[in-house]
Amino acid sequence: MVERDIQNILENRFFDSKVIIVTGPRQVGKTTLLRQIAEKQKKEPLFLNCDDPEVRQMLTGINSKTIQSLFGNQKMIMIDEAQRVSNIGLILKLMVDNLKDVQIIVTGSSSFDLSNKMNEPLTGRKYTYCLYPFSVRELVKDTNMMSQIQMLEQRLLFGSYPDVVNNPGREREILLNIAESYLFKDILSASGLRKPAVLEKLVIALALQVGSEVSYSELANTVGVNMETVERYIDLLEKCFVVFRLSAFSRNLRSEIKKSRKIYFYDNGIRNAMLSNFQPLSLRQDVGALWENFIISERIKRNQYDNNYAKIYFWRTFQQQEIDYIEDKDGTLSAFEIKWNEKKRSRLPMSFAATYPQHTFNVINRENYMDFVG
Repeated sequence: MVERDIQNILENRFFDSKVIIVTGPRQVGKTTLLRQIAEKQKKEPLFLNCDDPEVRQMLTGINSKTIQSLFGNQKMIMIDEAQRVSNIGLILKLMVDNLKDVQIIVTGSSSFDLSNKMNEPLTGRKYTYCLYPFSVRELVKDTNMMSQIQMLEQRLLFGSYPDVVNNPGREREILLNIAESYLFKDILSASGLRKPAVLEKLVIALALQVGSEVSYSELANTVGVNMETVERYIDLLEKCFVVFRLSAFSRNLRSEIKKSRKIYFYDNGIRNAMLSNFQPLSLRQDVGALWENFIISERIKRNQYDNNYAKIYFWRTFQQQEIDYIEDKDGTLSAFEIKWNEKKRSRLPMSFAATYPQHTFNVINRENYMDFVG
């Protein structure tokens, strides 16, 4: 059982008079995380699975008069798949206000569902965290660094969803199932979208453009819809933890491009599943894109789990000078070039160095990436 980095973070927040909410994609181990936490408790927590209609009905019928009798002397309550309950935010508010010295932990697979239902009722009453597919650091702690370095090609091709990692030889089957069941059933049903073909075309187009700047107008022409629809679909994909956006960094240099964006996938395996391409690296033309997507997504996991609240960007000018990845924290910029070929040299653009003197610069390659992501 791989211990998740987020577990210690959650446990340090216990019994702080707030609900702990864990979001994230499907199939990343949120239920397993709850079970692992439960095993460490002196008294077994009450576990409620909202996929069960009886549990949903029970929670929906809660009121201030019945809440004590329902939960008795329970000290920890775990609510799994909370987005299944329509008024879950108000229910949790009622529980927090009436159950003293009780820790409530909630999981949900869809951030837009949870945010819509919880933000206002639980203002000041919640901590929210995200659980991702396994991180490099978690896998290193579970095995060792050398074995994970040897698995690098496997991670670039198949990603690090728990089922994928734990079932070698079945990666393609598992990833295609996750992509189909999650992307084209859950997202469409939860959002009310009625054009699955458009969503599929859009995700494939985004997969082909990983590492490149994305134009909404070009995407609209490619998939045959208007720009507003493209933007709405991408926003939905981001809220469902399929992709994330990097905006272009700019403060004051007139030649900087300010409105561009790049779009990456949270998991390489899902990206490759959308393209139905799991060819080995030696036969691929997109190794650089796979490497860049892997490094940036792993860095995001590390930053989240370490509470590193740096803002993240890329940088480019109209003269085609570019930096792959930038972190802006406390007024200092950390610039990174991400190179698959460790022998390829890279220099920081002079215009960037002159405009932003408070900076550091590093090249991330196969020789040093473990320090950056783990």
